[in-house]
Amino acid sequence: MMTAMPETFDIVIIGGGILGTSLSYFLSALGSAGRVAVIEQAPRVAFHTSGRNTGEVHAPYLYDPRKKRLFAKAAFHGYEMWEEYSKMKGLPFKRGGVVEVASDERDIAMLEKYMRWGVENGLREDSDIRMVSGSDLRKVEPEVRCKAALVVRREGSVDYAVLTGSLMEDSASYGTAFLLGARAVRIDRTRDGWSVLVIDADRGGRRGAGSHAVGMDADAATATSQGREIRCRFLINAAGGESVDIAHRTGLAENLTDVHFRGEYWRAPSEYSDLTRTSIYSVPEFPDYPFLDPHWIVRVDGSCEVGPNAVPVFSPYGYDRAENIRTFLPKTLELLGSGAAKAALDRKLQSLVLNEMHSSLSKSAMIRRVKKFLPRIDPRKFTERGVAGIRSSVIGSDGRFVPDVIMISDKSEQSLHILNYNSPGATGVLPFSVHIVERLRRAGVVGTPDRRVQCGPWKFEDVAEKLCDGRDG
Repeated sequence: MMTAMPETFDIVIIGGGILGTSLSYFLSALGSAGRVAVIEQAPRVAFHTSGRNTGEVHAPYLYDPRKKRLFAKAAFHGYEMWEEYSKMKGLPFKRGGVVEVASDERDIAMLEKYMRWGVENGLREDSDIRMVSGSDLRKVEPEVRCKAALVVRREGSVDYAVLTGSLMEDSASYGTAFLLGARAVRIDRTRDGWSVLVIDADRGGRRGAGSHAVGMDADAATATSQGREIRCRFLINAAGGESVDIAHRTGLAENLTDVHFRGEYWRAPSEYSDLTRTSIYSVPEFPDYPFLDPHWIVRVDGSCEVGPNAVPVFSPYGYDRAENIRTFLPKTLELLGSGAAKAALDRKLQSLVLNEMHSSLSKSAMIRRVKKFLPRIDPRKFTERGVAGIRSSVIGSDGRFVPDVIMISDKSEQSLHILNYNSPGATGVLPFSVHIVERLRRAGVVGTPDRRVQCGPWKFEDVAEKLCDGRDG
């Protein structure tokens, strides 16, 4: 049995991705949240999805201003906040822009809708976003072929892993304790909060640096004798691909399940480095599903890639065959008893899944999707894979994919679970985190702070007033 006294904090955040780290940054900067700790099973923050993405700072033209008001506002203000933070820290921020191309009349109609949404969400017509014909686009992007295009200038490119690491350093300087390589294996209610049992992530080797395996398992038995007990009065679940599992273990969100998709990339050869000035996206063929057609990405360092696809996997860490084999049976049994079983009967989804699996097995099949609008590229010249990332999506009991972020509190209001936090999550994470902290302040979780406090280059109240208007959106 453990004999060491438990370490006590006021707020514990499970998950050291870009969301958990940003939340810790603003909570600790306010100075009224008490002792804050972040539990992260990986050896560093942003180890998984937060650091394995395109690096785009997205403009809010893809988000319906009525249905996704909060995300749209967060993305709009996130651009300027990341630019300010990058400038303050001397970190790269590339004002690259993006071009969204249309290949037929249906796509053109979608671009016209995106144009309206972008303007409603704060983008300035002409200077930030504008529609052009295919022939006009070729004057600035001569290699691109399309019927029409949306040229968006207020879109940037960064390295989110580097930015998250910098936020962690700042948060630690404000007093946050980062427990890296610490895996949560059990969460229990206490009389005045929560007890989290953690073990070194490399002890036992069940998933190495890849899991917050919440609930008693073989590692938890080891943790009982060799682990650490962390106590807190308030718990924030920001565990990304494992956030739904953690919510389940605390008795919440039992009507939801998650499914995982691996996004793969191919690195372009150096001869294609100057093929375009900006990233080139195409209109998603099936916008109701969490699949994006692979696109042409110009990264912050100038390198180019094609991707991502969306290959179904059985774990939020299913980068390789061994992990997927290990998790195949338990995840399949879970899915069969959830709304995912209904989703699996959807003929369109079945076709999409097979198509994505084909794109994983066939390099040419994946790159041909981009070749439609960049005919010069030759799949045979792509010889190196990029870094894959995994996106986890939530399915409701009705078998439908949940399109929005989900925030759930327990009955005693001593925990907050942030589920389904996907794109444009990294873009809007700074203002979204302020929104969450303001919500906690109003609920009395955070003490009464001086809201004029300076958080890096921003005053907390200035960001809160831009985003928080009394509704959660």
